[in-house]
Amino acid sequence: MKIGFIGMGNMAKALAGGFIASGKLKEEDILAYAPNQEKLMANADRFGFVAVSNIVDLVKGADIVFIACKPYQIDGVLKEVRDSLSGKAIISVAAGWVYSSYATKLGSSVRIQCVMPNTPAMCGEGVFLFEEMNSLSVDEDAFIKALFEAIGIVEVIPTELMGIGGAISGCGPAFMDMIMEAYADAGVKYGLSRSTAYKLISQTMIGSAKLLQASGKHPGLLKDEVCSPGGTTIRGVEALEKGGLRAACMDSVNAIMDFKKK
Repeated sequence: MKIGFIGMGNMAKALAGGFIASGKLKEEDILAYAPNQEKLMANADRFGFVAVSNIVDLVKGADIVFIACKPYQIDGVLKEVRDSLSGKAIISVAAGWVYSSYATKLGSSVRIQCVMPNTPAMCGEGVFLFEEMNSLSVDEDAFIKALFEAIGIVEVIPTELMGIGGAISGCGPAFMDMIMEAYADAGVKYGLSRSTAYKLISQTMIGSAKLLQASGKHPGLLKDEVCSPGGTTIRGVEALEKGGLRAACMDSVNAIMDFKKK
């Protein structure tokens, strides 16, 4: 099965690199096109996929086409390759585009699945929101889900929840990175090397997340289990509460959702 990427930005690189690293696809099974051919060739050398110089040739050579360009570029891309897409399956990883966005432009000649991914796909820990409404064949659906499940978890959700789901899992890595950076800065302030501080906080975040998943406990209960009466942790929790951590986290999502309404 040949996969063709239209666009090779950070998200597409994360997916292509993840698919190859997982062993689900060979390097020669992934084709990619991007307008900046020099940058595309450099990424092809790094990740191992096949760079293609013409967008129409890419679509013709792929069994499944990934739309991974910027959302504002998609209308122009579809006009350029519409005829070549006939009979193909497309997987869209562009923010804001859902099944109906493509169906109204391409009709029934193209099978469609929209996915909201996130960048931890690169290390096999991605989150992939699959829009419930799609028109893939049974075999295509099974193949695509297996492909994504090899580099993370797949969650099928209704169209109306793709926005909020993407705000949390799609934008979330940036928020987690900011939290890790802040705690690493605190470690450096008190004498840790930066490399050690990053190692400690990143593993702490990984471990805490895995404990939440494995235990099935409410995160508040897990927090309570670390907070000994009169101890150090509860003082840190108090400081976070005074600083408005919870409200700031919720406001970050509010800002995204408000922006999407514009």
